[in-house]
Amino acid sequence: MASSKEYLQFILEQLSELEDITYRAMMGEFIIYYRGKIIGGIYDDRLLIKPVKSAISYMPAASYERPYDGAKEMLLVDEVDNKEFLAGLFRTMYDELPSPKAKKKK
Repeated sequence: MASSKEYLQFILEQLSELEDITYRAMMGEFIIYYRGKIIGGIYDDRLLIKPVKSAISYMPAASYERPYDGAKEMLLVDEVDNKEFLAGLFRTMYDELPSPKAKKKK
C-alpha cells in the first residue's frame, strides 16, 4: 500500500516549525530529510524514523516496524499530532544522523 499525499501534507504541516524539511517520493512512499540528512520516511501512511540512540531515548516506548519487507526496522512515531514533540525529536536526532554521501561525478 502506498502512502497518500494527504498524509504527507499532514506530516509536513506538523513539521512546519522546523527549517529545511524536504521530501522525496520513492516507489509510492516518501523519504523525509531534515537539513539535508535522511531522518526517516512515510511508509503506508506511518511516520518511521531511523533508530538512532537519541530517538530511542526520546521515545523509549516506541515500537519497531519494517517500512517494507526485507528492510531494517525503524521506530514508529505515534505522536504525530504533537508538533512540539516532533520538532524536539528531529532536533535531538540531527547530530547523530549520518551526513549525505557525496555524489559521484559521471
